Amino acid sequence: DVSVISPMLRGYDAARETIDGVHIYRHKLTEAGNSRFGYLREYAGALASQIRLAFRVKKERGFDVIHACNPPDLIFIVALIFKALFGVRFVFDHHDLCPELFEAKFGRRGILHRAMLLLERATFALADVSIATNESYRDIAIARGRMRPDRVFVVRSGPRLDRMAIGAADPALKAGRKFLIGYVGVIGKQEGLDLLVGAVAHLVNQIGRKDAHFAIIGDGPELPAIRALAERKGVAPYFTFYGRVPDDLFLSLLNAADVCVNADRCCAMNDKSTMNKILEYMALGKPIVQFDLTEGRRSAGGASLYARPDNVADFAMKIDMLLGDPALRCDMGAIGRERIIREFSWNHSAPVLLRAYEKAFERAKIGAASARRPAAGGAARSAAHS
Repeated sequence: DVSVISPMLRGYDAARETIDGVHIYRHKLTEAGNSRFGYLREYAGALASQIRLAFRVKKERGFDVIHACNPPDLIFIVALIFKALFGVRFVFDHHDLCPELFEAKFGRRGILHRAMLLLERATFALADVSIATNESYRDIAIARGRMRPDRVFVVRSGPRLDRMAIGAADPALKAGRKFLIGYVGVIGKQEGLDLLVGAVAHLVNQIGRKDAHFAIIGDGPELPAIRALAERKGVAPYFTFYGRVPDDLFLSLLNAADVCVNADRCCAMNDKSTMNKILEYMALGKPIVQFDLTEGRRSAGGASLYARPDNVADFAMKIDMLLGDPALRCDMGAIGRERIIREFSWNHSAPVLLRAYEKAFERAKIGAASARRPAAGGAARSAAHS
């Protein structure tokens, strides 16, 4: 029996519903903007809502495990309450490196950065099991989080192939141009959409390629600034900003794309993170252009061309190279699709996730067994039970 607590988003604003047997409880979310105060307000409000709804779920349905993902690393507070009161297990799903994310957003460290390191450490200390999205995150869980290696599991957020169906391209989505370039993702500072706009300006004005259109799928706090930048650089007609889209339009746009891009700027956060968009592009057999970052290269391998970090001219040249070579596009797309099938699809991740849960319950059984043994002085040890 699975219950989910999540924020309300556009199109998903029902406070309570059941989808495919999963019981969903939603809370309102205050937009953070780009200020440190804005993030603090958003996270504090979300934490209060999560605690309130967790008590409601416990009363209405009950649960034995809290599986929580960051950001923020305040999420351990919810688990702490329910471990203390009811002995539930805590599985920490490590989605983002919050200290590195803070540095990427605000360009500094200082007291708040150190506080985030402490919160991260507290989260790992409380977790019965930690889930890492890649080997870089696993290394951090062990070294910085001080977790035992046998309690850290690499569960990649691989796409389900039955949901990523390759289909025919719809020429109408190319806005009257020969080629379509696809982008999917959050539009924040560290995602580097300003670099993509710069690359498009170079592609159009310096290389002279005017036959490609760019479909931007996603939303985020930097979207107004990116729109304005495209206007200032004179390349706004080469972009369509779709915002968040339904799954069917998402698939139609990516199936129509000749090339897909990831413009994540070079920083510690992006270098160590596996971006879902890369795996989604690969699942649909799309050749990729991205900056040369460690986990991006580990994921895509030969399915991508790699521009020098943050170099918009090189990024534009890589796009131009792919658009001019249909055989290369086909070969790279096939490499990506094969990597997903053989290594990165959800079919490969699901068994590892189940082993992580087995480990969490194994720890619960060990705790329960020790609770039944008399301690020194004849008192029974207390232990969490699931």
